[in-house]
Amino acid sequence: MGRTGGLAGGIAAWIAFTLPSVLLLLAFAYGAASFDGPIAEGVLHGLKLVAVAVVAQAIWGMARTLTPDATRIAIAIVALAIVLLAGAAIGQLSAIALGALAGVVLCRKGVEPKPGGLMFSVSRRAGVTALSLFAAIFVAGPLLAATGFHAFAMFDAFYRSGALVFGGGHVVLPLLEASVVSPGWVSQEAFLAGYGVAQAVPGPLFSIAAYMGALSAPWPNGLAGAVIAVFAIFLPGFLLAYGVLPFWSALRSRANAQAAMRGANAAVVGLLAAAFYDPVWTSAVLTPLDFVLALIAFAMLVWLKWPSWSAVVFLVVAVPLAVAF
Repeated sequence: MGRTGGLAGGIAAWIAFTLPSVLLLLAFAYGAASFDGPIAEGVLHGLKLVAVAVVAQAIWGMARTLTPDATRIAIAIVALAIVLLAGAAIGQLSAIALGALAGVVLCRKGVEPKPGGLMFSVSRRAGVTALSLFAAIFVAGPLLAATGFHAFAMFDAFYRSGALVFGGGHVVLPLLEASVVSPGWVSQEAFLAGYGVAQAVPGPLFSIAAYMGALSAPWPNGLAGAVIAVFAIFLPGFLLAYGVLPFWSALRSRANAQAAMRGANAAVVGLLAAAFYDPVWTSAVLTPLDFVLALIAFAMLVWLKWPSWSAVVFLVVAVPLAVAF
């Protein structure tokens, strides 16, 4: 963003990379409403099993990278326990914050400050403005949501989900589940089906916001809900990336910052593992056949290294066939 085309270049890149996926997921949201019957139920259940395989793959990969030692494994386990026992939003926030704190205390071994030298065409003043706007929206969102106007509540839910993602796009799963399923805006079945479909589109996982916003109830939903959700979930990432650029060289040279990120990233593994258990596993794996099919899809992704869309195709075909026969 800051090194080539500036802000305009960043926006243009986002449109080119994200818009096709947004439109595909919006189309699926409209089509899902008229998708009915036994075959449709089999396809939707297959999409829920896609979520099982893909989230398991994400945990597998992230655990190997982000929890390579006993200390960070312990942080991940504690984070998992906090999320499962404390509940949705407060548990997730607490797990990430405590993980970062534990990282500063326990994960300093082997941390070597990286030299600076990266230059970006973003001024410090512009960076501070972007970070201030990020913080102001984060604080004001719940206050606006409390007015009872659903559009404000919806914007706050998706903005907060986008703002708290650490370690990879799949971490948005537990955050979005708490934001749109817990209050009853989207059913858990529709949520997991949308997550499965999102694996078959080429763009970022955040594009799922178009699907969630379109299905959300009450109004605004449809196209208006999709626009609000997509704008809200991507906005914090834009503001943070743009705001941090002028300070990145100095930040990456600080050992404390690196240690905090080690701990926070380890906590993210626990966060995703908790979401894998509930709602992904508990909602999708209902029979021994479900387990076998999800395991095959997992093997396709992890050991055969096939792309995510291959698991989508396999499961949306296999599950309806299994139901039919």
